[in-house]
Amino acid sequence: MMFEISALWIRLLGTSVFLAALLFFICPFFVGIHHAGCYAGSVICILGILFFVANAQISSLLQSIWKTEFGHFALCLIMGLMILGIIGAISLSIAMIQAANDQPKEENIVVILGCKVRNGAPSLMLQRRLDAAVAYLQQHDVPVIVCGGQGADESISEAQCMQEYLIAHGIAENRIYQDAISASTLENLENAKEIIEQQEWLPEITIITDGYHQFRAALIAHNLKLKTSAISAKTSWYLVPSYWVREWIGNCYQLVFG
Repeated sequence: MMFEISALWIRLLGTSVFLAALLFFICPFFVGIHHAGCYAGSVICILGILFFVANAQISSLLQSIWKTEFGHFALCLIMGLMILGIIGAISLSIAMIQAANDQPKEENIVVILGCKVRNGAPSLMLQRRLDAAVAYLQQHDVPVIVCGGQGADESISEAQCMQEYLIAHGIAENRIYQDAISASTLENLENAKEIIEQQEWLPEITIITDGYHQFRAALIAHNLKLKTSAISAKTSWYLVPSYWVREWIGNCYQLVFG
């Protein structure tokens, strides 16, 4: 009897945890944000909920599969991949946290990575990147490269929006260099490198983006022979889980395919 009560509480707890996690992954949909992290996280949470809700049926099914030779092999393979996935996620998370806190130790060229523009103004996420940049640029007299092209649903390029915001907040226009054609993190940094080479600056940059994004940005920059440090903008708490999972996917791709 005690075992049955304990099992029930475990099922209730597990279901509650995955339901709460699912809310974090579907929240971005309500503010018009959807990406691989939202979908992947939602699927994992739904599978977790199903496991705890239909635990008896799933356990019975797994036991019957385990008894067959192929089923035994398949389940061992799946469990092995799950363990590797968990180890990989933990390792990536540690690297992402370290990259997010890699503060500049000297004055470098600032590179602000692009983000959504809404109605000609920076989105909240982009504004926070810009505010982090303004705070640094007011204290350090270094050039700044703003990166980001114009999306189909944007009235101006992200780079132009960023330049206007920086100027409105006291940053001299002659310090600002635009990359107004890039459409990805890779293109942001490739075009920033081209500007750096044209100006004959040292290839040492401080990347300003959200903390979850810093590790992948640094990987790409290092492949381009750029030395990096980081200033991380604040990310809304309800967006962190989905973007964190998205970066797991992006970082795996970057590490495998470069």
